Amino acid sequence: MITARPALRIPPLIGLLGMLFLVLTVELNDQVLNTSLWDVAGALGLSHDEAVWLPSLYLVAEIVGMATAPTMAAIFTLRRFALSVAALATLPTLLMATGPGVSALFFLRAVQGLACGWAIPLLMMTALRVLPPPIRLYGLAVYACSATIAPNLATSLAALWTDGLQDWHFIFLGVIPFVTIAAVLIWFGLDQDPPRYSMLHQFDWPGVIFVLMGFGSLVVALEQANRLDWLNSPTICLLFLCSAIGIPALVLRELHAPQPLFRLDLLKRRNFAYALIALVLVLIIALGSGPVPISFLTQIHGYRPAQAHVLTLFVAATQLLLLPLTAFILDFERVDARWISACGMGLILIALMCGTNIGPEWMRGNFMMLQALYSIGLAFIVVPLLMMATNEVKQPEAMYASGMINMPRAVAGGLGTGVLDAVERWRGALHHLRLVDTLGHARYRAVQAQPVGAYSPALFPDGAPREPHALQALNETIEAQATTLVTLDTFCVLAGLVVLLLLILALYPVRSYPPRIQLTRKT
Repeated sequence: MITARPALRIPPLIGLLGMLFLVLTVELNDQVLNTSLWDVAGALGLSHDEAVWLPSLYLVAEIVGMATAPTMAAIFTLRRFALSVAALATLPTLLMATGPGVSALFFLRAVQGLACGWAIPLLMMTALRVLPPPIRLYGLAVYACSATIAPNLATSLAALWTDGLQDWHFIFLGVIPFVTIAAVLIWFGLDQDPPRYSMLHQFDWPGVIFVLMGFGSLVVALEQANRLDWLNSPTICLLFLCSAIGIPALVLRELHAPQPLFRLDLLKRRNFAYALIALVLVLIIALGSGPVPISFLTQIHGYRPAQAHVLTLFVAATQLLLLPLTAFILDFERVDARWISACGMGLILIALMCGTNIGPEWMRGNFMMLQALYSIGLAFIVVPLLMMATNEVKQPEAMYASGMINMPRAVAGGLGTGVLDAVERWRGALHHLRLVDTLGHARYRAVQAQPVGAYSPALFPDGAPREPHALQALNETIEAQATTLVTLDTFCVLAGLVVLLLLILALYPVRSYPPRIQLTRKT
C-alpha cells in the first residue's frame, strides 16, 4: 500500500524565510560592527583596550546561546522563542546607538551575542522541521547562507554606513527594519506548539557553566592573547587553564546529565563527527577570502571599507547562485558528496597557492580570481558537509544535533583570530627583524649612498636626507614588505589546513546519499 506524502504547506516556508532574515540580520549586526569597530570606538570615546573587548564578549555570549538554544526552543516552543530572540536582538541595538557608558556597552554587546547565538541554531531546527526530504538539500543551502553570505556582506554595509552615509548610528539602527520583517514572517508562518515547561526542572545549568568556563575562556584567551603577549601574560595563562579544566568537565557532565545540552554519542557516527571537525577548519580557512586580503589592502594601500568591499561582496553575491547550484548537483544519486567537497578544497588550495605570489604592488583587482575560486570552493564544501551531518540525525535528535553543529561556528571565530594573530606576531617580527638587519649590513649600498640606476637611497653618503621624510618613506617600505611576507605566510598556513582537511575527508567520512534517498531508506 502506497501512502500519499503530506502536502507541502506554504506558511512554514514563510516562517523559514523569516528565520533566515533573523539570522542574517543578527550576524550582520555583529560583522558590521567588527568591520567598523574603530569608527564606532572613536565616536563613543572608547580606548583601544576597551574596544577590543566588544568582539570577545559577543563571541562568549554567542557560544553560550548556541549551546542552549535547542533546549530553550523545546521548552518555550520554537515560535515564541524565535520572537523573543528577535526582540532581544533589537533592544540592545537601539540602546547602543544612544552611546551609553562603557559598562553598559559591554553588557549590551553580550546580550547581542546571546541573541545571535540563540538565533542561528533555530534556523537549522526550522529547516529540518518544515522541509521534507525531497527538498531538504535546498533548505541546507538556505542555512549555509548564514555561514557564507553574512560575513562577506558585512564589509559592504560597513562601507555604506561609515563611508557612504557617514553616520555610525546606522551600524546599529540599520538592522531594525530587517528584524521587524523577520518577526512578522515568523509570527505568521511558524506553528505554535505546546510549551514543555517541565523541562526547566532538569535544565543543564552545570553544563552551561562548563561551556562558559571551557569554550568561553578559550575564545577570550585567543582573542586577547596577541594584545596581552600570549603566555607571558598571567591572564592568558589562567584563561587557558580554565579552558583545559572546563572542556573535559563539560564532556563528563554531558555524558551523565539527565537532560544534556549535547548528545555526545552522535560523535560515534563518522559523518557527523567529520562535519563538526570540517566546519571548524572551513570557517578558519574562509578567513583567506575576507579578513586576510582586506587587512593587506588596508595596511599597504590604506583602503577603507568603501574601496575594499567589492572583494567580499563578490563572494556574497556569487553564493546566492552557487549554494542552490551545489544542492542541485548533490541531489543526483550518482554524485558522491565527498568528491564535491574534494573539488571545493582543491579550488581553495589553488587560490591560496596563487596568493603566495603576492607583492606590495597588489591591488583589489589582483585578488578577484582568488575570490572566485574561494567562492566556488566554499559552496562545494559547506553544503556537502551539512548534508552528511544531517543525514545521520533522526528527528528526535535534531534538537541536540543543531547545538552541536552550530557551537563550533562560534568557537572557530576565536580559533581563526588566534591563528591570524599568531602568524602576524611571530612571522611578522621575524620578517621585520631580517629586513632591518639586511639593510644594516648593506647600509652604505642601500641606505646611505649615491644613486644606482633608478634606485635612490634615502640618505646622501654624508648622512643627510636625500629629500624630506626620506627615512619615514624607507620605514614604510620595510613595513610594506613585512606585511606582504606575513600575508604570504598566512596563505601558506591556511593551505596547510586545507591539506589537513583533505586528509580527513579521504580517511573518515563514508558515502552519503541525498536526503530524499537516504532518509527514505532509513524509514
